[in-house]
Amino acid sequence: MKQAGYGLTLYIILILPPVSELLESMMVFHMHTQMPLFVFSGFLIAPFLQRKFPNFFNKWNRTGIPGLLLVVLIWTYWQLPRAMDDALLLTMVELFKFISLPFLVGVPLHDSWKKVNAKVQYSFLIYIFLSLIITGFLYIWLDEQICNNYLVIEQQTLGWSSLAMGFCLLLYLSMKLFGKENTM
Repeated sequence: MKQAGYGLTLYIILILPPVSELLESMMVFHMHTQMPLFVFSGFLIAPFLQRKFPNFFNKWNRTGIPGLLLVVLIWTYWQLPRAMDDALLLTMVELFKFISLPFLVGVPLHDSWKKVNAKVQYSFLIYIFLSLIITGFLYIWLDEQICNNYLVIEQQTLGWSSLAMGFCLLLYLSMKLFGKENTM
């Protein structure tokens, strides 16, 4: 219950206009700080919702696969440059971000993770790795402005930070796969 309180507090802080505007003011903070923090707030809220609505989670996400598919779909959408632009320009898209990342990514991710086996967990982490590498190279190599609300230099900074995060994830996966402990 305490964990859900932290998640709710984080969520409320993130949707406050000054905090939201600050995190959206720079592209790298928008994608690599605000969005993951929304997911993390949902991750923290998930145990409360699982206890409150156990039948829903058992019926809808019994194997964990439907939840991870939802996570992949929503997360992929938010990796698109157009989605980030629209979130800054259109109130409805920003509201969708505020709802979808915690409740359609964070909560299902928490619910699904322990339900799926290690192979599916590794596959999901490889998807995250590939999305970081692909978006990283996309933002670095394109010399044109693909996000109307951010400068080309901000796109390139985001690209390099995506590659750095991808490299860290690759190191983690390598340690898990080839280290002494082969568990997630």
